Amino acid sequence: MGRAMAVAAIPVGTSVASWSRACSTSSRWTRISSGDPKVPVLYQVERTRTGSSFSVRSVKAVQHGKPIFIFQASFQQAQPSPLQHQFSMPTVPPPEELLDSEALTDHYLRDPNLQKSYPVLLNKIAAQEMPIEIKPVNPPTLSQLQRMEPKQMFWVRAQGYIGEGDMKMHCCVAAYISDYAFLGTAMLPHQCQHKVHFMVSLDHSMWFHAPFRADHWMLYECESPWAGGSRGLVHGRLWRRDGVLAVTCAQEGVIRVKPRVSDSKL
Repeated sequence: MGRAMAVAAIPVGTSVASWSRACSTSSRWTRISSGDPKVPVLYQVERTRTGSSFSVRSVKAVQHGKPIFIFQASFQQAQPSPLQHQFSMPTVPPPEELLDSEALTDHYLRDPNLQKSYPVLLNKIAAQEMPIEIKPVNPPTLSQLQRMEPKQMFWVRAQGYIGEGDMKMHCCVAAYISDYAFLGTAMLPHQCQHKVHFMVSLDHSMWFHAPFRADHWMLYECESPWAGGSRGLVHGRLWRRDGVLAVTCAQEGVIRVKPRVSDSKL
């Protein structure tokens, strides 16, 4: 989903290319049906509105002649305003002091108390090629996995160098980043009793507040205020290292689970 979201945002940015200082103020993706990663996607862009301050573009992603999701983005010409405030960024260790995902996985695998089913899952995660770097903040111990709150934070950035470039490209990369492990936040209090049978995003919204570099470290703060009815809701904030709130995210998705069978023979 994250990759499709990022790609869908590219033609939208091109359609407002004449706005030299324009930046997307908000974006929303709504899933209609499952896509096929082996089949090309046709993106149909509609110029919904073009105004002097705000413009709106709509995109329909199509496979096999049927829409798989729709996307709408709003753009605004930069405007000064005396009305400004934001939350305070959480105080956390810098990314240089934290283990990356690979080192953290190796640490878990060396734990003699690791349940038999976990190494397969951890190795599967480690084998995935990720275009982003991730460093979890306060990663849980094995004992803490049994009583986690639906909250998590991690430092994240794109692999490689993107450069200053066009802000719209950094917004596209942030769309991909924002989908990583986001909906899974709703599973954190339940992962010892249940395992995911089916999990997919229903809709995903983003609000862009300030310029940022997606290839620089940003703190991703995620929390799930509610889950029920086979659905989960998550909120997220992407913070620049200097404490500026760059992006706010929200996502709702389907989460269907199965009871987790204990490894214990007792």
